[in-house]
Amino acid sequence: MSSIQHIILPALLAFLGTLWIHPKVLKIAILKNLVDNPDARKLQRNPVPVMGGVAVFFGIVIGLCSSQAMFNSATTFMLISAMMIMLYIGTIDDIIDLSPNIRFFVEIIVIAWLIYATKSSINCFWGLWGVMNIPEWASYILTIFASVGIINAVNLIDGVNGLSSGYCFMSSVLFAIFFYISGNQIMASLAISAAGAIIPFFLHNVFGNKTKMFIGDGGTLVIGTLMAMFVMNILEQQTECSALANEGVGLIPFSLAVMSIPVFDTLRVMSTRILNKKSPFSPDKTHLHHLFIDLGFSHIGTTISILSLNFLIVAIWFVSYKLGASVDIQLYIVVGCSLLSTFIFYWFAKRQINNNTKKLKVLKSIAKTLQFEKKGIWRTIQRIIDKL
Repeated sequence: MSSIQHIILPALLAFLGTLWIHPKVLKIAILKNLVDNPDARKLQRNPVPVMGGVAVFFGIVIGLCSSQAMFNSATTFMLISAMMIMLYIGTIDDIIDLSPNIRFFVEIIVIAWLIYATKSSINCFWGLWGVMNIPEWASYILTIFASVGIINAVNLIDGVNGLSSGYCFMSSVLFAIFFYISGNQIMASLAISAAGAIIPFFLHNVFGNKTKMFIGDGGTLVIGTLMAMFVMNILEQQTECSALANEGVGLIPFSLAVMSIPVFDTLRVMSTRILNKKSPFSPDKTHLHHLFIDLGFSHIGTTISILSLNFLIVAIWFVSYKLGASVDIQLYIVVGCSLLSTFIFYWFAKRQINNNTKKLKVLKSIAKTLQFEKKGIWRTIQRIIDKL
């Protein structure tokens, strides 16, 4: 079997696994009234089942087990165990609302256990600012801090239909391509398995009417843990990505570019709350997706816009690398684009809304063109998905 088949087969099995289990999980969620009820902060108008993460986790596990059969990697079992704990905690949070302190404690323990069990950590800067390997104690602290940040950034982007699952699909594909090019077939298989498992859920979440589910905290914590593992693998000293680093590829700039919108939007929201003397974990409607909704974008329009912004940052990073920019310059470009897409754009758009300017009318006209839900073809796809 060729190397590409080793990667595609787990993705296909993950896709079929989620496709098969989704209606069964949906039925259980409805029967047990495991739903997300609307309130002043949320954007849906009706209760929506919130067990989508269980379906996605099932698909990912099917893909990872097939990958384990082909590659016999000890990392696979460790990762499944970590994701299972996250699914358990996230699902409980979806049902009874755990305190942020409990969630953070569990996240720190799980990441610390992953570091110990897989011997992976962010322990190399790969030439950024002239730094290569960093002390072991510092790498453990940095890995836990960065991983918990990634997990919560992925969790907080979950606000409109298709956004979190669409982002996780896009980032999984990007990581899969990166790992495949670097020759790390095991991680490429893990990443593409996640992408395959997300597709059926994404279709139901975006197009479904009767079959719609939210991925919930259970799903976002699972995917966030997977994303953190990808970043840990890229930035560890013994990574297969070292050959790309030697060719001038900025491993840290690439990883940050893929995670740019969730990470920087989370930084913006939390820093704003702290400046306003509020808890950084207090819920509100100040995320980037809330802004797009205020501008008149539909859910799918918001999803398309934010994912396009994130992909554009990755594309700009790639162009900077191809033009021969140093690792440091690659990082500054990614950070600058990320700040422009989150902090600065949010301030600019809010100013247009508050002052009702002519630029606001332009933004609203763009929003109107992206309201695909009102098109006839959308209704046709919706009927097909509901029948599936």
